[in-house]
Amino acid sequence: MTVEIQRRKDEHIRICLHEKVQASQIKNGLEKYEFVHCCLPELDYKEIDISTTFLGHKLKTPLLISSMTGGTENGELINKRLAITAQKYGLAMGIGSGRVIIEKPEIAHTFKVRPLAPDILLFANLGAVQLNYGYSWRECLSLVEILEADALILHLNPLQECIQQEGDTNFKHLLPKIGRVCEKLPIPVIVKEVGNGISVEMAEKLLGVGVAAIDVAGAGGTSWAMVESKRATNPLQKALGETFANWGIPTADCVAAIASKYPDIPLIASGGIRNGLEAAKLLALGADLVGFAYPFLKAAMTSMEALEGLVELLLAEIKTVLFCTGNKDISSLQNSSSLRLVSSPTSQG
Repeated sequence: MTVEIQRRKDEHIRICLHEKVQASQIKNGLEKYEFVHCCLPELDYKEIDISTTFLGHKLKTPLLISSMTGGTENGELINKRLAITAQKYGLAMGIGSGRVIIEKPEIAHTFKVRPLAPDILLFANLGAVQLNYGYSWRECLSLVEILEADALILHLNPLQECIQQEGDTNFKHLLPKIGRVCEKLPIPVIVKEVGNGISVEMAEKLLGVGVAAIDVAGAGGTSWAMVESKRATNPLQKALGETFANWGIPTADCVAAIASKYPDIPLIASGGIRNGLEAAKLLALGADLVGFAYPFLKAAMTSMEALEGLVELLLAEIKTVLFCTGNKDISSLQNSSSLRLVSSPTSQG
């Protein structure tokens, strides 16, 4: 099983980079919003502040490198490059699913980035469904301790598991088990989707059992149904993935709904975000962090220079939005009327 998981991780990287698995019909929802330009911001651009606080940690930027990989040689290279970049620029970072660490501890080094990034906000990550397949809070705690993580992400991926030929599809009675993990772990637990979104109704249930933060991971980016369809050798699974390639709740819709009902809950927006303008829209909608996966994966497989160029562009784009809307910091942006819903999408989104 462990070798199979490792092979699957490398296949996921290859498919995400080289196959057409980006959502084609459903969008992230941000095309419905635009910023109101301020021609006289009364600000010095050099004083724009994009720092933020998340789960009690002060961050230089509101950006998260979303959980992606580990467990293989490629995964180790990617994680090391991402960690060095996160440390340099003050980004938060998630690690790929750590199930393989528990089953094969000798490959933990492909995930362990704390020595390279001693100061970053670091998230361990595990599929919540594993709590129905022999895992408990103890394995969760072990994973957190091995990675020296500041929080644990439990990811929910029912659609992906349906399409994946070797998928784990027993999601019954998971909510109280997630609550038990929240109760027993000494660090915060974050629940995220993997690209199909979290509704406000589900967020309410998760928060009710003690989840500390939500990562909506909405639709509009990489379709994991399509990723698994590309991997499938079974014609039925292949066709099933194609049918559900554009399934899910757009990222912007998830953020707007959850932030409106729970304005004080730490909220991460991810899912199909491709630039700093889109990130700024999500911050204005109420997100506290904005997560990127595919852009960082692509850059990390290219070079360190590509990674640094990506981050510097993202930060410049966010600062430009703040400056050109007359907001000195993220809090000002979130409490302003700078973002508006438009009746017909413009090219700005």
